[in-house]
Amino acid sequence: MKTLLDTAQNPAHNSFIERNSEFIGDACHITGPQEVAAFIEQIRAQHPKARHVAFAAVWGEDGGRLGERMSDDGEPSGTAGKPILDVLRQNELTDCVVSVTRYFGGILLGSGGLIRAYARGAALAVQASQLATIVPCVVVTARVSYARLEIMRNLAASVGAQVAHEAFAENVTMTLDVPQEAVPLLQQRVQEQFNATVNLTLGEQVNRPVLQQAQ
Repeated sequence: MKTLLDTAQNPAHNSFIERNSEFIGDACHITGPQEVAAFIEQIRAQHPKARHVAFAAVWGEDGGRLGERMSDDGEPSGTAGKPILDVLRQNELTDCVVSVTRYFGGILLGSGGLIRAYARGAALAVQASQLATIVPCVVVTARVSYARLEIMRNLAASVGAQVAHEAFAENVTMTLDVPQEAVPLLQQRVQEQFNATVNLTLGEQVNRPVLQQAQ
C-alpha cells in the first residue's frame, strides 16, 4: 500500500479546464476519518463560488478492511465521488483524502464526461503529491558518541532506514525506523564499522511511510 505525505495545510494541488469548467484537485494525508470533514470544509472555504466539491477518502492498514468515504456533492450519482475513489484504489492508496472542486462553465458534460473529468482531477492531484510506500519496519535504538553520530546516520541511510528521533545527552540515543528486511544488513554493517562497540536494540514492529524516489 501507499499513502501521501502532503499535509492538509499544504496539500498536493493541480487543475485543468474541460469545456469551460475548471476542475481543481487537492490531496493530503489523513490519519483517520475524523480529518476528512475538516479538510473538505477547508477546501470549500477556499472556493466559496465553486458549484461542487466532490471527494473520496480511504484509511486503514493493508491486510485489514479499509474505511472509505465519498461524496458527489450534487453531481449526478456515481459521476464524481466514485471516480475519485477508483483513482485511490487503482493507486493502492490509503490514509488520504482527495477532493475535486468544480467551477461550472455553463456546458453540460454528461455522465461519461463528468466521470472522466473527476477521475482526471483526482489523478492529477495524486501525481502532484509526495507518494510514499508503507513499509513494515522495526523500531531500532542505538546509543553512539557524538563523534560517531554522522557515521551512524549514513549507515542507517544506506539500508533505507529513517531517523525517527535523536536524544542528545552525554551520548546520542538514536531511534530508527528500519525496514524489516534490512535489519540483518544494518546489524552487520554496524558490527563491521564499530567492531561490536555499538549495540542495536530491536523494538516493536510498525508500518511506516517511506518516500518514493522520483523515477
